[in-house]
Amino acid sequence: MEPDANLAADAMLPVLLRPGRGVYGLFIRDALTAAGFTDMPPNGGYVLGLIEPDGLALADVISDIGVSSHNARELVDMLVVRGYVDRTVDRSGVFLTLTERGRAASAAVLAAALAVDARLLALVGAERLQHTKETLAALLTLRTSASRS
Repeated sequence: MEPDANLAADAMLPVLLRPGRGVYGLFIRDALTAAGFTDMPPNGGYVLGLIEPDGLALADVISDIGVSSHNARELVDMLVVRGYVDRTVDRSGVFLTLTERGRAASAAVLAAALAVDARLLALVGAERLQHTKETLAALLTLRTSASRS
């Protein structure tokens, strides 16, 4: 299957980004289901990837995930209750680590994302895929300046 050149030429980038992210989500959801992780909440796989491999402060998860603090905390609560994440509290705050189950689910998420990357590589080639990654990385650098303007 060839990429739709007309779609790429005519669409604004946000119109492509949202459903493009959704493609990854479909592959990830299928991989999680196939691996037996049928109770993974939406965005749960993304949070597991943030926490992997060394753990992460809850505050960092909240700032990265792009939802309200309340919704991020609810998501983390679900991941804890469902056995994907351990939460420890000390003077410096709340720290999250993956359980064995969380590491296994995170591995399934990573494998699915890599499978999508491999399909993209086959569709567009290494040079175009690398250019896309560089463009998206540049877009992310605008995140902090957007909040100041």
